[in-house]
Amino acid sequence: MIQVLVLYYSRNGGTAAVARQICRGIESVPGAAAILRTVPAVSTVIDAPASPVPSSGPPYASYEELAQCDGLLLGSPTRFGNMAAPLKYFLDGTSAAWASGALAGKPAGVFTSTSTLHGGHESTLLSMMLPLLHHGMLLCGVPFTEPAVARTARGGGPYGAGTIAAGGGAASTLSDDEKALAQHLGRRVAEIAVRLAPPRTP
Repeated sequence: MIQVLVLYYSRNGGTAAVARQICRGIESVPGAAAILRTVPAVSTVIDAPASPVPSSGPPYASYEELAQCDGLLLGSPTRFGNMAAPLKYFLDGTSAAWASGALAGKPAGVFTSTSTLHGGHESTLLSMMLPLLHHGMLLCGVPFTEPAVARTARGGGPYGAGTIAAGGGAASTLSDDEKALAQHLGRRVAEIAVRLAPPRTP
């Protein structure tokens, strides 16, 4: 099976909700499996270190999982038009994968959650694309052949999937268009990963 890693940070549940829809899209592709992972919050020097195992939700990602994936979907809430610090901290530790070229030539996409319509969701998506470009990954957006791109009145667009949580946090509900765009992005990355993956030895 082709393994597509869905790696995200979510504080109030909006980004996690998009991640689950992306997994549905991945799982709809024959021969592809979604691996859902998160990253721990960043602690200050006076805080206790984070538990090595989350109290709930998906496990924390490892750098080995990142290097071995066949495709990647990266997600973060918006923090002043940028990705959140916990995801940036994880990505800052991927120099070994960069040096070895482990991610080069593999497909990737990005997704986000913002609290307002003009809260910086597009710049957040772009900020997550930058390290993926340095890793040599092949960026996949959502083409305008997907009708929901032109129809959505909330999150999602050609740069990637997303939701406008409007302060609702975990209780927020994705619109039908936001769900469609998230599933489309997951499906698109998985389909490309299936096409690009080298034959596996039995």
